[in-house]
Amino acid sequence: MIEVRSAAQVSRALSGLTEAIGQAYNEPPLVIGLHTGGVWIAQQVCQALDWEAPATLDISLYRDDFETSGLKRSGTTEGMPAQLNGDHILLIDDVLFTGRTIRAALNVLFDYGRPGRIDLAVLFDRGGRELPIEPRFLGEALGADGTGRCKLTGPEPLVLIAPRSE
Repeated sequence: MIEVRSAAQVSRALSGLTEAIGQAYNEPPLVIGLHTGGVWIAQQVCQALDWEAPATLDISLYRDDFETSGLKRSGTTEGMPAQLNGDHILLIDDVLFTGRTIRAALNVLFDYGRPGRIDLAVLFDRGGRELPIEPRFLGEALGADGTGRCKLTGPEPLVLIAPRSE
């Protein structure tokens, strides 16, 4: 594995992301972290802002890449309200690339009802969008460093890595 961003670099990106989120809200939204890296980020954001613990969302059954990667459960969905009805949601993920993971998360959320507003916060943006999805809050755009596959490892320490083969 190749380190794309060290623990210190991830921490700086997370601090900037948390600060931007904190400045944007008068009242905390319903924070939802996507398994697994998004959950780690959401937990740290909520802790730093003294907000309630985030809900967690497993989107594995809503993914559109079964043919290439197979069905893999990534975690559990916990802390979600029985129904969403006009709720303001902050959806948090670790790395944004094509936008397909976020599309799957939106499909899951609408199965819970009709959210009022959904904001997206992402720690790292690789570029390469295939869907018209952009984060409202961003820790860091990776630029040329984001062209290959990468993954956040953690939860302690959080480090962004890439497979050695790419």
